[in-house]
Amino acid sequence: MNTDDLIARLSADVPKVPRHAIGRRLAIGLLLGALVAGIAVVGTLGIRPDLHVAMHGFSFWVKWTYTISLSVVALGMTAQLARPDSGRIRWAWLLAVPVVLLAGAGIVELARTPPGAWLAMWLGHSWKVCPWIVLALAMPIFAGLLWSFRRLAPTRLRAAGAAAGLSAGAFAATVYCVHCPEVSAIFVLTWYSLGILLAASIGALLGPRLLRW
Repeated sequence: MNTDDLIARLSADVPKVPRHAIGRRLAIGLLLGALVAGIAVVGTLGIRPDLHVAMHGFSFWVKWTYTISLSVVALGMTAQLARPDSGRIRWAWLLAVPVVLLAGAGIVELARTPPGAWLAMWLGHSWKVCPWIVLALAMPIFAGLLWSFRRLAPTRLRAAGAAAGLSAGAFAATVYCVHCPEVSAIFVLTWYSLGILLAASIGALLGPRLLRW
């Protein structure tokens, strides 16, 4: 039996994989983890009492647009890296778009604010805890994505772990928005992004161990 015949025989009874199986699998893991993170926010941190008022403000939606945009792009990267033939990451450059736009909003904010108030705007009231809360909330989402990967076949394990961590961190930051009262673009750009990057770094470190199959 030659190699082609062997491959044909081995693959004869393999069922077809549904077209969007990877996306559905990742979505389930993501939503399960986000549900745990949401319960943690509501149960331990609490929802900001003026959320209904804040949602009518432009700053709140700037913050949420930033985190959701990062989430969507990172999840697209995660879905690509979940395949054994992931190749070159096509959408990585899109991560720069929300970062650049938020940085522009931060520059406009600083230009409209007296220099003496810049430090207070940058640090806010929660800069010491914000990145760590985002990181903590990212862990159940990261665990949900790891569960998703159990039936997938990534080959670039460190990159896949980093993308999963980035997705988890960005979605965690999105959930955290319902509690966090900080509205400054420069605050979000610095401290939210730091928490997201910490989650991505942990994903990159753990990927080769936890995603091996």
